[in-house]
Amino acid sequence: MTLIAPTSTELHQAFWTIAVASVCSISCALLGCFLLLKRMSMLGDAIGHGVLPGIVLAVLLTGQITSVYILVGAMVFGLVTAILAETLSASTSVTEDASLGVVYTSLFAVGVILLSKYLRFAHIDLDCVFLGLLEVVPLNTADFFGLEIPRAIPTMLLMLFLTLAFLGFFWKELTIVAFDPALAQSMGFSPRLVNYLLIALVAGSTVSAFEAVGLILVLAVLIVPAATAYLLTDRLGPMLGWAALSAFSASVLGYLLRNIGGYSLDISGMVAVILGLQFVLAVLFAPRHGLAAQGWRNFHLSLRIAQEDILATLYRAEEASVKTYSLALKDHGLSTWVVWLAHHKLVRLGLLATSAAGLPVLTEEGRRLGQYVVRSHRLWETYAGAILEIPPDHVHAAAALVEHFIGPQLQDELASTLQEPAKDPHGKSIPPAQNDAPSAASK
Repeated sequence: MTLIAPTSTELHQAFWTIAVASVCSISCALLGCFLLLKRMSMLGDAIGHGVLPGIVLAVLLTGQITSVYILVGAMVFGLVTAILAETLSASTSVTEDASLGVVYTSLFAVGVILLSKYLRFAHIDLDCVFLGLLEVVPLNTADFFGLEIPRAIPTMLLMLFLTLAFLGFFWKELTIVAFDPALAQSMGFSPRLVNYLLIALVAGSTVSAFEAVGLILVLAVLIVPAATAYLLTDRLGPMLGWAALSAFSASVLGYLLRNIGGYSLDISGMVAVILGLQFVLAVLFAPRHGLAAQGWRNFHLSLRIAQEDILATLYRAEEASVKTYSLALKDHGLSTWVVWLAHHKLVRLGLLATSAAGLPVLTEEGRRLGQYVVRSHRLWETYAGAILEIPPDHVHAAAALVEHFIGPQLQDELASTLQEPAKDPHGKSIPPAQNDAPSAASK
């Protein structure tokens, strides 16, 4: 197969296409982080539908069907949509998502009525607004200080600059309002003013990008990069960085993969697909909040609980002079294979040995760990009965769970609060404390 090097014209078109998509995506992704934190991610969708009356009124008032007037009208009604929704939510008991639904569906219905009544035969290219034309962005140029650049670039760069300036000047206010509006109010900030400024920027960024990238991609970059970043970090600063990186990489990959499989795919749609794939990967493999990480942590927790239950079971068997026991541990809801893994790990750690009769027995260190777990269990039963006044026949099930999360300090506090009790509510002896209290088996 012969590789054909791209021409300078193709490289020029690729650069400007990626540049337009990236500037739009990064600007919307940064704002989308705050919408996500405020649980208003669907604001972009509301603005996207609420702009239809603005498009129709712009044509009616000017008599011209040009992108400039359409976008101006759309921006105005984008702001109207956002402000009406915010005002409705702030002044009534209607929730933010419900207020958005009421406002944007109403405005969209008004737009449909106006369009069908007054502009039935007019040619309004709504495909340009909703689907975008990233493929022809490099061809629609204008002179900008002697440079031939795409017409969409200056407006989008302005919105990106305003977004960065807004984040820089109002970082403290945005952070407090996003996480604790009541605290912001008590500190003298105006959450409503900050919200309106944020909404105005969202409306401006959204509407300015309609002609070039389309509503589909705008909605995607407002929501998906922020959601992806939210899964990757628990800090606001890194979240903005991850969101911007997600938006930029999706813009590049979306353009490069537009011809995948021999098909000429829409660039905006391909960027949205890449964003969706990034989110799926974050859901699966995010280091802390991903499903794989959660499953791994849950497995290790189950394994630790099984180990401690085995040690406690053997300790109780020795305490009662019972020669046999069951490793099934069905009362604890542990599967057989987890118990099997726990048993073999205890043997490998030197906490279990095998007797001459072939039965597992505790080693000295295993006995100390088993005693620690049983002491935690019986102290909690005593605390639940004496302090929480729970009947004795109701304390065992809870103690069987809590015992695995009682550290040495909490165990000492329980014993001190109960004044070193000798018996639990069932009359069983509480094992004595150890000078060097052991940790859990797998820690």
